[in-house]
Amino acid sequence: MDHNFKESNSELEILAIRIRQDIIKMIHAAGSGHPAGSLGMTDVMVALYFRILRHNPKNPDWNERDRFLLSNGHICPARYATMARAGYFSPDELLTLRNFGSRLQGHPERLRLPGLESTSGPLGAGLAQGAGLAYAARLDELSWHTYVLTSDGEHGAGLHWEAVLFAGKNRLANLTCIVDRNDIQIDGPTEEVMPIEPLKEKYLAFNWNVIEIDGNDIGQIIKAAEQAKSISDRPTCIIAKNIPGCGVSFMENDHKWHGLAPNNEETERALAELQAVEQKLTMNVA
Repeated sequence: MDHNFKESNSELEILAIRIRQDIIKMIHAAGSGHPAGSLGMTDVMVALYFRILRHNPKNPDWNERDRFLLSNGHICPARYATMARAGYFSPDELLTLRNFGSRLQGHPERLRLPGLESTSGPLGAGLAQGAGLAYAARLDELSWHTYVLTSDGEHGAGLHWEAVLFAGKNRLANLTCIVDRNDIQIDGPTEEVMPIEPLKEKYLAFNWNVIEIDGNDIGQIIKAAEQAKSISDRPTCIIAKNIPGCGVSFMENDHKWHGLAPNNEETERALAELQAVEQKLTMNVA
């Protein structure tokens, strides 16, 4: 069994705006969280769950499902909200984000929530876990694909580059790494904190296929994933350049929103902006 989502790209764009509203409400209710990265990666999450991944919300442990690991677990509000909209659990649960005892913790915990492949928190470990899954799938001659979403900031971690080496050496064509390239981390711009450019050339040198895209364009995200699955001799890195805080003007490209919850007034402003965009997109689709 596979998912059965039939939304057009235009409908997915509207869904992404609604999920951004969910994210703002969740983080405001929690009083803490990471809005910039969550908003920036919403389009990638929507593309994954509604078009790219082979999965079944009614049977999260389906053996033939694709594996998706969120290495930068702090942007889990985007994942939780998308999973709820996809049918993994009720959207009513979203407002329990970060509450004591909630299934929706500040970083995903594999045993708490159906549909999670890993517990993430310490940055830099996700690709190593994903490479291990992809290698195991090859050994067992299984057809599922492994996707790992990583932050650009965690490219300063040595373990990440060990995984890049391992995947390149073993030509893990069933592995796709998506880089959340929003150019910020908690202390400021990535290229000031720890420069990682030229990023494309580094992955190429490690025997990876590389695709650069606009990470806020759902059509480009889907096309890149399709291209990645057509490559048979090496893993693929999709560098998804995106706007941190995308959709909320006063949060966009401002690293202070990496880990800051909006207050009441800021929440109202953010939701008003997003609702205006939703209304415009809905009129265009109609």
